[in-house]
Amino acid sequence: MKRKVFIFALIVILVITGLSACSKTGKTAGVQNPKTSLDWAGVYTGTIPAADVSGINVRMQINKNNTYELTYEYLDKPNTFTFNGAFKWDDTSSVIIIDIADAPSFYKVAENKLIQLDMKGNPITGDLADNYVLMKE
Repeated sequence: MKRKVFIFALIVILVITGLSACSKTGKTAGVQNPKTSLDWAGVYTGTIPAADVSGINVRMQINKNNTYELTYEYLDKPNTFTFNGAFKWDDTSSVIIIDIADAPSFYKVAENKLIQLDMKGNPITGDLADNYVLMKE
């Protein structure tokens, strides 16, 4: 009987120690999300639709230190805009959020691509939805 109590106490101590370690590192065993399971750092490119030109070439570099550089090059016009700074992850660690001129931009991180979301962080819908995807180089 004493041996069963001892084994039970040992198991409880191991579980508590493991949970304590997870809470200190912010990681839990078995949790899979793009931030922890994908090789997301790199350069992503694509051409997104625009109202006044035939499109906008987009280049986004995201780095492991949570910084980015985002360049918009307007087709049919000699306009190029570059933004850089730090991004943050949403609560699910599947969407990166960048803040450009008080207008947050949301990008869902997927296998070898970034999917631009609308201004509220929701998927873009409609006929042009597939055009809001940046592919990893």
